[in-house]
Amino acid sequence: MKLMNNKICSVLLRICGIKLGKAVKIHGWPYIFRFRGAKIEIGDRVVINSSFLSNLIGLYQPTIIVARYGGKISIGDDVGISGSTIYSWDDIDIGARTQIGANTKIVDTDFHSLDYRKRKSSDSVKTKPVHIGSDVFIGMNSIILKGTSIGNGCVVGAGSVVSGEFPDGVLIAGNPARVVRHIDDERK
Repeated sequence: MKLMNNKICSVLLRICGIKLGKAVKIHGWPYIFRFRGAKIEIGDRVVINSSFLSNLIGLYQPTIIVARYGGKISIGDDVGISGSTIYSWDDIDIGARTQIGANTKIVDTDFHSLDYRKRKSSDSVKTKPVHIGSDVFIGMNSIILKGTSIGNGCVVGAGSVVSGEFPDGVLIAGNPARVVRHIDDERK
């Protein structure tokens, strides 16, 4: 049954104009939408966990990946995603071998204006690209906000709210998230 679901999902995603790499594994039924003028590219050997039993840490939702208003989502090879949301109006780039923990949210937009008079229009919405490097581990229930850049080999602590730029090889945690230490410090 799992193999049939994987084949059906793969065919449907390709029909919808989503570039799908080789040997992508899909557990459950993700919601993946590419609106006109937007792009979604998913690399080779990506694993998308989108059912309650596909990750026993406890998924609150299926995986949701949405690109609209010209947004671009690029997911590198060997990435793992569990019950998370990746939502782009601008550009979200996720590097190879990155692991996205259960129930994480990654967004490159505020979705609405702060000014209540402008909230009904998407014209005044602020967006900024998100870049997540290779070999990053994002702990469960984290939120990655617009304009964030996370360097290669970083770890984001569970439940962190991340905004800003972070160098390679650091542990990031908290709300708001900050650099807790360099990961290489563990070896000393």
